[in-house]
Amino acid sequence: MHMPVLLKEVIEILNPQPGEFFIDGTLGSGGHAVKIFEKILPGGKLLGLDLDGNNLKIAESKILASIKYPVSSIKQNLILIHGNYADLPEILEWEKLGKADGLLLDLGFSSEHLQSGRGFSFLKNEPLDMRYNTKTKMTAGEVVSSFSEKDLAEIFYKYGEERYSRQIAKKIITERKRKSIKTTFDLVEIIGGGKDRIHPATRVFQALRIYVNDELGNLEKLLKNIDKIIKGRVAIISFHSLEDRLVKNYFRDLKNQGKAQILTKKPIRPSGEEIQINPRSRSAKLRVLYLVASSK
Repeated sequence: MHMPVLLKEVIEILNPQPGEFFIDGTLGSGGHAVKIFEKILPGGKLLGLDLDGNNLKIAESKILASIKYPVSSIKQNLILIHGNYADLPEILEWEKLGKADGLLLDLGFSSEHLQSGRGFSFLKNEPLDMRYNTKTKMTAGEVVSSFSEKDLAEIFYKYGEERYSRQIAKKIITERKRKSIKTTFDLVEIIGGGKDRIHPATRVFQALRIYVNDELGNLEKLLKNIDKIIKGRVAIISFHSLEDRLVKNYFRDLKNQGKAQILTKKPIRPSGEEIQINPRSRSAKLRVLYLVASSK
């Protein structure tokens, strides 16, 4: 079961109030959204987005089951869309919603994805897919089977910060001439062992997932347009340095432009108790911004 990361801290610092309009741009199975929706009712609206259509069904059931109001009276207050948070300016325009009072992005992938059979985990032998949205074309398997040695090395280094990126890319090119690379275990076998404390496949799998889903591109697009989306608070939970660096730099730039206040001088980290209950939360960092001036 997916456990929402830093839930107590997110709700405290975003402080959703009755009648407000909030966006959960990475709905997942709805763990954060349930609490936000409870706080903004009655009268508030929640827009939830996810790239995975299956997550929308799971989240809707969870959110509607948790509320104390008759479903018929508040169903119109919950708007769930199979879409990309990077497209929020256009989505808000299409839905005639205007700017939101608050936005949450949890950039981690959900436990549902680990159970999806799409190769997100190197601990299970599954097809090398790694797409959040299965309607997009390029899978991780197609990347490792067709990209050049140079391009693979660049992906592993840029998105996984893998110091052995060139050696791994070279091994992939050699091995794929011998047999096709179709599953997670096919790739893990090629990567081989290592002396690091983390699994030697961790950074390669991270890099492929980020590349296939254009995760950093989507995040940067949203950050560039943040003042077209929000007139209040923005909370972003990141799980690796590439994401956190982007968020930190864009937040700092908005502050320097006089458009925002940073509410977290240092990122908020999970407590020891939360990490013990949910080990996957250990690398989470929460940064929060308050927009004091927004472009029209």
